[in-house]
Amino acid sequence: MSSAALTLDQEVWRPKYNPWLIAVVVALAAFMEVLDTSIANVALPYMAGGLGASNDQSTWVLTSYLVSNAIVLPISGWLASALGRKRFFMSCLAVFTASSLLCGLAPSLGFLLLFRVVQGAGGGGLQPMAQAILADTFPPQQQGMAFALYGITAVMAPTIGPTLGGWITFNYSWRWIFFINLPVGIATLFLVRRFVEDPPYLSRLKAAGVKLDYVGIALLTVGIGSLQILLDKGQEDDWLGSHFITTLVVLASVCLISLVIWELFQKAPIIDVRMFKNFNFAGASLMMFMLGILLFSSLVLMPLFLQTLLGYTSEIAGLALSAGGIVLLIEMPITGQLTTKLQARHLIAFGWLALAAAMYYSTQRIDLQISFGAATWLRVAQVIGLGFLFVPISLVAYIGIAPENNNAVAGIINFMRNIGSSVGTSLVTTLIARRSQLHQLRLVEKARIDNPNFVNLSNGLTRALTTFGLARRDAVARAYASIYQSLQAQAATLAYIDTFMVLAIASAIVFCLSFVLKKNDPGGGGVRVAE
Repeated sequence: MSSAALTLDQEVWRPKYNPWLIAVVVALAAFMEVLDTSIANVALPYMAGGLGASNDQSTWVLTSYLVSNAIVLPISGWLASALGRKRFFMSCLAVFTASSLLCGLAPSLGFLLLFRVVQGAGGGGLQPMAQAILADTFPPQQQGMAFALYGITAVMAPTIGPTLGGWITFNYSWRWIFFINLPVGIATLFLVRRFVEDPPYLSRLKAAGVKLDYVGIALLTVGIGSLQILLDKGQEDDWLGSHFITTLVVLASVCLISLVIWELFQKAPIIDVRMFKNFNFAGASLMMFMLGILLFSSLVLMPLFLQTLLGYTSEIAGLALSAGGIVLLIEMPITGQLTTKLQARHLIAFGWLALAAAMYYSTQRIDLQISFGAATWLRVAQVIGLGFLFVPISLVAYIGIAPENNNAVAGIINFMRNIGSSVGTSLVTTLIARRSQLHQLRLVEKARIDNPNFVNLSNGLTRALTTFGLARRDAVARAYASIYQSLQAQAATLAYIDTFMVLAIASAIVFCLSFVLKKNDPGGGGVRVAE
């Protein structure tokens, strides 16, 4: 079947049911899965206590999920071709829901990790298949709005996940963060079976048969698994100072490079790396990777700053982020409408420019005296650019790509965003730790007895403490401890400023790359424009 014939089929075929009904159903499944990547974060200490494990051991609850999820994401297109997209989507949904029940019932950490691996594998197919279904269900001129709905799930779920997880864990039990998936999963499974259908070209692709690429699967599993673990555990284990992390770096590099070379020469690759020859697809993949970095970096930075340095609780820090979530909720549909009037690359350029400006503005506003209101408005500024990126980047990824590759496109760009989120989290934690140490050393150098400012400060604190009845020796020790604590807080604040500056520079660089993307037809959605 030729690509032209497949394209004709896609233009003629339309689903039996209202496309927006289908969009809500598949977006619900994707939202549930994305939510699960972040909802367990705040519950780790409770899991450790309830299962008799250490806090370090409990972090594998997150890592195990991310590893299996990352392995399935890039091959989801291949699996959909082999099994049929609807069948694959329903299978992932069923596995995810059943394993959620098992996670909630897990009697030990070992069983919980096993069930989380299964849950991550089931969840790995939900995001890309939801996006691929939207790409096939809507005509080109409506795909911007459809991707906006999907974008809301992809961006909002990580925002509310920690807050929701903390509330459920505090008021009920950590097991309920898994049990809440059951009614949603069962209802969504029924709705998908009732309303979602595969377009004709997918049936023919399935009938043609798919060869099982054992070597590709093995290289992918070891390579992506090693990459995800080293990103998740790197800072904790001091990166290349750890033999374990060094081994993972070598494994990931060798396996992933070998995977690319191997897949280039396969007739039925599990990952069609030849699609990266399409410049727009390669550019969109890079931008989605950078979007993952920026989205999760800012999502980690603000609550971490508010909780560790300003003493906010997780609930109050979550409230400071909530205004940004509301802005995205309003902004995404507007961006979807704008894709029918403006070129996607112009929207993308504006998004990166706004993001660069917001990250630079953050370097000017972050300090130890920032108020709750100022932190809330700062978060609003940070998300404005994000709302102009997800939808047009998704549209750009499909330019010049034949419809039979919709599943593969969705799988790869979602994989790039997820890996970007892991890189962003690792980048943020590493930069804050290393830059805090550097700034602390520089500040401590000024805390000497030959520095009159230091002497005046310590003497003033000592006198104040002695008035409260402390002996002079104890007062001096307490004064020095207070000054050192203040230096640590200032050093950490400077590290946050440095990190925001790095993100601002990265956004500015990607802004420059936006203009080399190909033009698209805004009225037609830009999805089927030939190269």
